[in-house]
Amino acid sequence: MGERKNNKHRGFKFPFGGPNLPNPKPFGGWKFSIIYILILVVGMSLFNYVFMNRVNPTIDFSEFKAKIASGEIKRVELTDAYFTGYTSLKPDSRPAPPIRNPYTAAVSGAVYRTVPINDPELIKLMDEKQVAYYAVSREGSAILNIIFSWVLPIAFFFFIWRFLMKRLGNMGGNVLSVGQNRAVIVAEGDIVTRFSDVAGVDEAKDELVEVVDFLKNPKKYTDIGGKIPKGVLLVGPPGTGKTLLARAVAGEAGVAFFRMSGADFVEMFVGVGAARVRDLFKQARDKAPCIIFIDELDAIGKSRINNIAGGNDEREQTLNQLLVEMDGFDATSGLIILAATNRPDVLDPALLRPGRFDRQVLVDRPDLKGREAILKIHSKTVKLSPQVDLDAIARLTSGFVGADLANIVNEAALLAVRGGRTVVIQKDFEEAIEKTVAGLQKKNRIISENERRIVAFHETGHALIAAFTPGSDPVQKISIVPRGFGALGYTLQMPVEDRYLMTEEELLGKIDVLLGGRAAEEFIFGKISTGAANDLTKATDIARRMITDYGMSSRFKNVALTQRGAGMLGGSQTQEPLLHREYSEATQQYIDEEIAHMVEKQYARVKERLAEKHSLLNTVAGLLLEKESLDEKEFKDILRINA
Repeated sequence: MGERKNNKHRGFKFPFGGPNLPNPKPFGGWKFSIIYILILVVGMSLFNYVFMNRVNPTIDFSEFKAKIASGEIKRVELTDAYFTGYTSLKPDSRPAPPIRNPYTAAVSGAVYRTVPINDPELIKLMDEKQVAYYAVSREGSAILNIIFSWVLPIAFFFFIWRFLMKRLGNMGGNVLSVGQNRAVIVAEGDIVTRFSDVAGVDEAKDELVEVVDFLKNPKKYTDIGGKIPKGVLLVGPPGTGKTLLARAVAGEAGVAFFRMSGADFVEMFVGVGAARVRDLFKQARDKAPCIIFIDELDAIGKSRINNIAGGNDEREQTLNQLLVEMDGFDATSGLIILAATNRPDVLDPALLRPGRFDRQVLVDRPDLKGREAILKIHSKTVKLSPQVDLDAIARLTSGFVGADLANIVNEAALLAVRGGRTVVIQKDFEEAIEKTVAGLQKKNRIISENERRIVAFHETGHALIAAFTPGSDPVQKISIVPRGFGALGYTLQMPVEDRYLMTEEELLGKIDVLLGGRAAEEFIFGKISTGAANDLTKATDIARRMITDYGMSSRFKNVALTQRGAGMLGGSQTQEPLLHREYSEATQQYIDEEIAHMVEKQYARVKERLAEKHSLLNTVAGLLLEKESLDEKEFKDILRINA
């Protein structure tokens, strides 16, 4: 309840990558599984039990001769392993073929078996008693013995080996190929991405055009004695299109493209990362001119200065090998390294010196025109209504990156299908933006009438203070429909234009808008609730930054009281301060007291302003309880009528 959403939003990062090469299923598309091994073992056991084992125990050779002498045994099967006697003959009284299955033999009479002994008297005895005897060749059994003794065990262990190697290979632990690089290699001409597919980062594209021109026309630069930068580092927040830009460079240049993540270099085995770096550069030199693209460079390029553990660990070995390889190739060979990161502040200084990553290209969030161009690219394959205004959508998405805008276009298309429409209308885009900023609607959440009234007045307080605070972003929508994980309502504000600087009065105005919800609760109900928790966090953060970062306090005017890292190129206001300070405990106490004083002073101003707009507060809250949401036009109409 009372969670006010501004133009900050959840980031979205497209997954890129894939296997190095096509990964067909082993054995002609048959998916290998351990279950097949179990079936094989059970089948072998059943086969041996049914066909190989004999159910009749052996008897003494003397007893076997006695049964022949007594006339009980009528027929004898002679093999190298056993003499088998049967008590009956076939109906035609001719010797029967060998009976391999003892179960079928036992049906026609008893069966006796003994271990053969070289006794010439046995043949004479059988001739005398007219016993039918015959020898049986065991060639087939010998073949079966070879199969079950050698072939099947070898096949069994081969299947086990393939299964384990496949699992280890998925974990990067295949000891037979740990030193091979795992780069995704795209052949020349296979990349279809062009600069026309990239929008909103025109300055970054202009920097990379020179790289493409060098790969296409290297002689133009070498004739004058110039050298192209060995490495180009793409720096920017997640989702701004760094990987897309790298693919566009390779597509425009028409050269081979090696793509590898920084995390793919380092494995559990010592020395694997360095070996993969060597293998990657060796293959790239063989295919030059080409481009090597290392995504998430900070995974292996972190600074070695702050290594608390000390020693030369695996990551440092990988970084050292990368530095050596970048120094070891000629700039005129047509081999160019592109890398991307959103953490340039943690990179080792040796990576950023001239001769390695000479050029650093900022891929920043797109401006208004850039967002509109990105929306046009992503909506090419989407059926839009003629009434859709992409310029208006671009104005509502201040601070969004390319990945966010692509997600909004896709969400709008899904919402149109859900609504049974064949084209995407403006309302679908607006709902997609709200879903991205505020979260998914939860209309089925049951809220008591008393809580609905608290939420309605809370959100009305935000909206009214925003409407009567100079320089505040206009209210786009007020709603008491629950969204997301904990917001029972929200007031959506969207800036009219992109802002890069804010005055002290505008920052105090933001604090006023954030405090408007709790002030309205206390003014109407005489008590406060937990619904303003998120608002208080944001207001306190703004007040702290005004005092510690922006030098806007009475005692420490124009003095920065925190030390922060470099962040993005040129510094960034979005990076959190480091957890250390360079001032005394007395100064910290002053900061805490000044924050409380500033927030309390603004809170008193907000309550006075709401008291002046008492009737308007009741009118807007009542209408909000009735309709559950008010858009910008409805809210402005109410203000105009009650002016």
